[in-house]
Amino acid sequence: MYSLTHLIFTVFRVVSILLQGYCLQYFLGSFLESRTKSRFHKFYVTAVYGLLQLGVYWFPPTGYESIKAVWKTAVSLCVLAVIAICFYKAFHAVTVFLVTVFRAIADISVFVAVILFDKLGDKMLMVWNWCVEKGLITSERKLKTVINASVIGTQFLMEAVVVLILYLSLKGIVHSYREKDYAIRRTELLSILTPAVVSLLLCALLRTIIFTVEENTMEAVYDKYPLLLVLLPAILLLSLLSILYGVKLFQDTVYLNRERSNQIVLKKQIGSMQEHMEEMERIYSGIRSMKHDMKNTLSVVLRLATKKGESENEELQAYLGELNQTFDSLDFHFKTGNSVIDTMLNMKYHEALRMVPDLQVDVSKLLLPRNLAIQSYDIGVILGNALDNAMEACRKLREKEPEAPAFIRLSSFQKDRLLIFKIKNSFDGTLKRKRQSGLLETDKADKKTHGIGLANIKNTAEKYQGTMDYKIDGRLFILSVMLKNETNMEK
Repeated sequence: MYSLTHLIFTVFRVVSILLQGYCLQYFLGSFLESRTKSRFHKFYVTAVYGLLQLGVYWFPPTGYESIKAVWKTAVSLCVLAVIAICFYKAFHAVTVFLVTVFRAIADISVFVAVILFDKLGDKMLMVWNWCVEKGLITSERKLKTVINASVIGTQFLMEAVVVLILYLSLKGIVHSYREKDYAIRRTELLSILTPAVVSLLLCALLRTIIFTVEENTMEAVYDKYPLLLVLLPAILLLSLLSILYGVKLFQDTVYLNRERSNQIVLKKQIGSMQEHMEEMERIYSGIRSMKHDMKNTLSVVLRLATKKGESENEELQAYLGELNQTFDSLDFHFKTGNSVIDTMLNMKYHEALRMVPDLQVDVSKLLLPRNLAIQSYDIGVILGNALDNAMEACRKLREKEPEAPAFIRLSSFQKDRLLIFKIKNSFDGTLKRKRQSGLLETDKADKKTHGIGLANIKNTAEKYQGTMDYKIDGRLFILSVMLKNETNMEK
């Protein structure tokens, strides 16, 4: 019976470690890109972790308990680092955090389960002795059977609790660590790494002192000091919470700083756009007024010049005709009916022609409803950022393929209370997406002030309970923005 129980314990242990390996590949895979696209990648990581970790537990060094504790912790960290490097593109600062946190949570899970279920086994033994005294268990065979069953059940529950705490904790970190594409700085790494390191050291200390030998009998420290039966699990759980909430606090700070940066850039864009639009509107208003007056003057001069019918006036007529055409060219190239949008479109159009001289820009299907409740500057932010991205994509396309067609097409339509914009443009067919958010990543060096165009469009759309999406059709990029055409109540 002892050999069978020992075999069952071994099976439980192997299964538990393999499940921990599964948790490891889930945890690392949520942050790091795998080196292979094999569908068996998860199983390879799980199996390798299981084999290496079983070797750590089954072949400990000889010597003092403190040496064993340090050895197990150090080798386990090395095992995790080797797995991360071999199976994932792990040369990032965040890998240090992942390896340390996984080991710390795994150790905390083990100690919490051991402390809780060790005393449960003693209580169960007392229950069976009471049953013998009361005559409920009448034979030694039955007593051994229920004792072995309770021991096996306790071991099963202990291993299950270890895996459950580990999985739920790692899942909480994956959920809280939203900015997985964020390049973590050294000070930030230290701030979220400190709770995990403290937890590792605490577990190493417990591994050294938790069991002592008194009169040739193994005794747990909480048997000698019963208060530790409550204090130790409490301290371990608080250590676990410090890891989880440390990650959440760090991510909230990163998210808040990023939102502040985006808002600053967005406000600068809106302010700059507003100043340009107001100035351009003033200039174009003056030009339209002057154009109207000058065209009337030119008409009179032309009539007077043609009345004489003299051949020497032909040169004057030609000059006045060219002057009239020049005034016609000063008019807006695009007219949507909204002066702010027209100014922005024409400004971007001339900017685009400087980048790609024969760029085709079509806004004939850009129709704005008469009852437009969306602020013109918000539409300007959406179209301005979209045009900037489209112009940059066409510029890159022409650098690679000078003969490739370069075009931008803007359209919009209203369906019920929804106003939908579509911006289509040609591009070279290559895009770099951010792994977690799905937004596009800029290839410019200054990533703080570039690469946030889509994020600004998304934030502006969300102000009107809308959304943003994009898709790729061959070498055609299609951006869709949907907004509710209602008065924005959000400040």
